[in-house]
Amino acid sequence: MNHRGVEFTVAKTAIPGIWQWQFRIGEQVKTGKTEIKIDLLAIRRVQLRIDRELKAIGRKTA
Repeated sequence: MNHRGVEFTVAKTAIPGIWQWQFRIGEQVKTGKTEIKIDLLAIRRVQLRIDRELKAIGRKTA
């Protein structure tokens, strides 16, 4: 999937309600897990995380 030009993945784990995610911004790879039952909300959480990372990068370069 793609959000704001950042490719990311969200996948179910063996544990119900736990989702594993990963994205890359430049050379930095971020990974993690989120606990939520609905897949669309898991995707939205990753998109919000990407937004935070991009905002932080914007503050560093300004």
